[in-house]
Amino acid sequence: MTTLLAADVGNTNVVLGAYQGDKLLATWRTATRNDQTEDELAVTVDALLAREDLSLDDVDALVLGSVVPPLTASFMRLAERYLDQPALVIGPGVKTGVRLRVDNPAEVGADRIANTLAAHRRYGGPAIVVDFGTTTNFDIVSAEGDFLGGAFAPGLEVSAESLFTRAARLFRVPLTPPASAIGKNTADCLRSGIVFGYVGLVEGLLARLLAELRPATPRILATGGLAATIAPLARGIEQVDEDLTLEGLRLLWELNA
Repeated sequence: MTTLLAADVGNTNVVLGAYQGDKLLATWRTATRNDQTEDELAVTVDALLAREDLSLDDVDALVLGSVVPPLTASFMRLAERYLDQPALVIGPGVKTGVRLRVDNPAEVGADRIANTLAAHRRYGGPAIVVDFGTTTNFDIVSAEGDFLGGAFAPGLEVSAESLFTRAARLFRVPLTPPASAIGKNTADCLRSGIVFGYVGLVEGLLARLLAELRPATPRILATGGLAATIAPLARGIEQVDEDLTLEGLRLLWELNA
């Protein structure tokens, strides 16, 4: 049975998943470091695989969705050197099974294509995928599985870090919701504004997107590193699927294998 390594390389985190056939064995999340070489990546990946009694020698193929060009190159060299075959890099020229109904299809990131494919396969369409990462992406999936566009917003962590950096008398707080919106101390005031304010952003954008999609009634799905934090607080989000992007990468590899 084929052992596949799927890598979703974002600006903040690299999310890795090991598959045997269509079974997801394990996932790992590491911090993105743009300067990592293929050998450094190989050491990290090999150590993570060892937790599942696997090693790089057991990996048959690598599928890569990346928005970080230096790491794209490093992962490609890793595949050539350690797997003895090229990685499947999601981008122009790769068969996706997803029609991109946008002005410039070449601009659409691999993560958005993967999310669209996996959402339609797992849940049907129409759908809205809210991907909570460095940016929060709102991806619109038609009833037929086409990608219709969407919206970007600054991610929760990016927004909070900007506030902490620019406001001299404010300090970092955990990005967890306080007990009430009315804070009685600086920490709870910050947490209220950051977390509940971000929930308002999500709900407001979803309301506008849903209004433009009527009479369709799409399912609203959430994925990404902060989905578990925001989704329970945001009205309308029906399902959290933390492995959605990895599943989309696996499906893309399957289409091109």
